[in-house]
Formats: sequence, structure tokens, C-alpha cells
Amino acid sequence: MTRTNVVLDDNLMAKCQKETGIRTQRGVIDHALQELLRHAGQKKVLELKGRVAWQGNLRAWRRGRGLT
Repeated sequence: MTRTNVVLDDNLMAKCQKETGIRTQRGVIDHALQELLRHAGQKKVLELKGRVAWQGNLRAWRRGRGLT
């Protein structure tokens, strides 16, 4: 765990707390950092579009999972 001091925009922090329902500034910052990493992971997955060749029967796969 690292301790640091940062200058935050009070209006922006208040909007983020209201939007997310997160009560503490630390919680908002932790949430924002987690979302940043999640977003970066999604970008990596999107970069695979068109590069991965899937083989299989989509209809059978869905049927096996009870989706059709």
C-alpha cells in the first residue's frame, strides 16, 4: 500500500461520488484505477478481432448451453 498526496478537482470528485455512490475519495480513486485496468484489458481483447480463427458449430454450442 502506498500513501501519496494529490490535488483533486473537488467538483469532479463530488460528481464521481454522486454518480457511483462511492462515499470516500479513496474509494473513487481505487474504482477509477480498477476501471482503467479493465478498459485496457478490453482494448487488448478488441485488438484480437479478426486475428483469431474460431472453429466449431455455434448453433450446437448455444444449444448445449440452453441458449436456443
